[in-house]
Amino acid sequence: MSQDNNFSQGPVPQSARKGVLALTFVMLGLTFFSASMWTGGTLGTGLSYHDFFLAVLIGNLLLGIYTSFLGYIGAKTGLTTHLLARFSFGVKGSWLPSLLLGGTQVGWFGVGVAMFAIPVGKATGLDINLLIAVSGLLMTVTVFFGISALTVLSVIAVPAIACLGGYSVWLAVNGMGGLDALKAVVPAQPLDFNVALALVVGSFISAGTLTADFVRFGRNAKLAVLVAMVAFFLGNSLMFIFGAAGAAALGMADISDVMIAQGLLLPAIVVLGLNIWTTNDNALYASGLGFANITGMSSKTLSVINGIIGTVCALWLYNNFVRLVDLPFGSYSSGRGRDHRRLSDEPSPL
Repeated sequence: MSQDNNFSQGPVPQSARKGVLALTFVMLGLTFFSASMWTGGTLGTGLSYHDFFLAVLIGNLLLGIYTSFLGYIGAKTGLTTHLLARFSFGVKGSWLPSLLLGGTQVGWFGVGVAMFAIPVGKATGLDINLLIAVSGLLMTVTVFFGISALTVLSVIAVPAIACLGGYSVWLAVNGMGGLDALKAVVPAQPLDFNVALALVVGSFISAGTLTADFVRFGRNAKLAVLVAMVAFFLGNSLMFIFGAAGAAALGMADISDVMIAQGLLLPAIVVLGLNIWTTNDNALYASGLGFANITGMSSKTLSVINGIIGTVCALWLYNNFVRLVDLPFGSYSSGRGRDHRRLSDEPSPL
């Protein structure tokens, strides 16, 4: 079997391990994603202020605990999710979860490329196919350089998204009369609390299952628990809060849409691009590891192939992929797919 510096066929050596801060940025780059904002918008308009925070904190705490266990195992062994699956299913048995998880991530990569290109194309007048080709190429090139490139990208993207998004939310909440006005909002169509909790957990349970693919680079297994908890409990919760505030104030869950409505076009494009770029690169990286488990090929090569496929099929995936994964992955797409369908049917606010 071929080997590469992604260590897709064996444990990550101690010499290649990374510190807790670097991995925290990588994992936050994964959880900072528009789909979580969309789900947050659904919860924010369907629950009271108190119930919203209760559902988000409980749901993301469950995600944090689940991914913390996976992160600990990943850092302790240095193995990918797919190599760990061999202990449960055997070598050939592990191919099925690798195919499902890897294939799903390629699909979401293509969806993400289109999610960036379509609104930016409408806002700027640039050709959407050109934007798809360029953005897909940039994302694929980044993944080729492995975990180090993901780290650099995340170190840039995470603070930018948090700061620009936080400023936009602050403007939106103040614009509607402040925090007291936000607390006083009564849901027009109340959402059952159990459904809300399922949406929170289901919105990122599949990506969370791949935690070991990234946290296996951690030097300390106990600190890997902290990394996973920060990413899924704090990072994902922040995206839900962004979405809920935007939906309550302006009827828009995605923070980039809110920024456009506030006249912040360039910051909106930056936030949208970085938001999707970090998550897409993590998805593409994980897909390469999954197919490397099946084929024995270099995960770098496979990530590039997957990136090309996702880019070429981006528009088709954008229009059809969610419906397909709703069948075998109903809970996974509950957060990402349901709101994607709703928003994609509407004219872009850009």
